[in-house]
Amino acid sequence: MKKVLSLTMALAMTASLAACGGNSANAPAESTKPAESTAPAASEAPAGDPVELTVFAAASMEASLTKIADLYKDVAPNVTLTYNFDSSGTLKTQIQEGAACDLFISAGQKQMNALDAADTTGTNEDGQDLVYSDTRIDLVQNKVVLAVPDDNTKDIQSFSDLATDKLNLVCLGNDDVPVGSYSLDILKSLDIDITELENAGKVTYASNVSEVATQVKEGAVDCGIIYATDANTYELTVVDEATGDMCKKVIYPAAVMKSGAEASKEAAEDFLTYLHTDADAIAVLEDVGFTVLQ
Repeated sequence: MKKVLSLTMALAMTASLAACGGNSANAPAESTKPAESTAPAASEAPAGDPVELTVFAAASMEASLTKIADLYKDVAPNVTLTYNFDSSGTLKTQIQEGAACDLFISAGQKQMNALDAADTTGTNEDGQDLVYSDTRIDLVQNKVVLAVPDDNTKDIQSFSDLATDKLNLVCLGNDDVPVGSYSLDILKSLDIDITELENAGKVTYASNVSEVATQVKEGAVDCGIIYATDANTYELTVVDEATGDMCKKVIYPAAVMKSGAEASKEAAEDFLTYLHTDADAIAVLEDVGFTVLQ
């Protein structure tokens, strides 16, 4: 009986030791290496909630801002840029009439002033308060030039030629378009009477600078007064450039607008900052002829 009991106990102990030994042999060795995190890396962090920014910009910025939109996808993939390009006067009127706009880039101070309660020039006659004045900056500078079709059959070489028999038809922006105002300043500085040109049927008007450039490109007119950037975009021949005594500096102000969505304000500020601080964005603007001011 004792032998049976001893044998039973021996077998039990052997099984127990075998079990322990088996677990030790098959279990993976414990590592002192910290466990790897399953959280995404910083560069893979979510971009944030989707934001749609509505940007109203002067027609002369269409080429550059369209290129910049592609670049900005890598910077802020959650932001969708929706552009509205037209004359600054038309855009200003649309904003006044209630159009939603997160960021406004005007080709002239007058149009921005008309919406800014902080205006001190007397332009804001209606007391409009649609601009976040603390975000307003002078973004870029442009130049006013005289452009001709490729063949230049009238051999127009300067602004002064607009007062001669060389001219049959010139295209200008209308007086609500900044380039139109600059054009009138240039003509006045040269003592060229715009009324006489109109009476002689030598002037046709366009609603924005892109339309002026298109008419020149198509040879529908002998010449047109446009911006240097549009001459670059449309690959036009420039024969003269306005000097400082012909017209004032062509400065484009930009500001975040109160007519936009409150939820988009920060994103609009970020995009405006990007436009004048990012090397790639600056390169695009300068490549077409703008001078970035900030």
